Amino acid sequence: MQLLKERIIKDGQLFPGNILKVDSFLNHQVDISLLNEIGLEFKRRFADCDINKILTIEASGIGIACIVAQYFDCPVVFAKKSKSINISNDFYQSDVMSYTHGNLNHVIVSKDFIGSGDKVLVIDDFLAHGCALRGLIDIIESSGAELKGCGIVIEKGFQSGGDDLRNRGIKVESLAIVESMNAENGEIVFR
Repeated sequence: MQLLKERIIKDGQLFPGNILKVDSFLNHQVDISLLNEIGLEFKRRFADCDINKILTIEASGIGIACIVAQYFDCPVVFAKKSKSINISNDFYQSDVMSYTHGNLNHVIVSKDFIGSGDKVLVIDDFLAHGCALRGLIDIIESSGAELKGCGIVIEKGFQSGGDDLRNRGIKVESLAIVESMNAENGEIVFR
């Protein structure tokens, strides 16, 4: 998606350790016009998949998933990173390692919101190692729902997550795949 790539070049910030910050337009401050275009693009790429639920993980994926969901006319379910007192004890759980935060999260989704008969599209802002996606896929499989694919805004193609999922036969559509990036000179190369 050319518009997204241009925005990454213009406003993305690179830091050592393969860190790409896009918080000025995607996951802290959000450019709704750009998100609308992202939502339309995911609708185009998954139009034939008969989606009836969108699943994401808190927190950065929620805004993106909500915009995407309006084009599929379906609800968004998000995996919570902690159990609160208002969630029943009947839930699916998966362990997800967060490399960004350096911790293990026990993500949960209530059994009230996903189950057999659901056709689920997973939406997330980034894909690097694929830990979050694998956790969400585990929840989908445990629920008896059908995974229709994964929509990713930005994939770090030089890390293994996307290729691993595609090798498992999962449809992964990334709107911008970063092939390489160099924090020293600010260069970003897309696939």
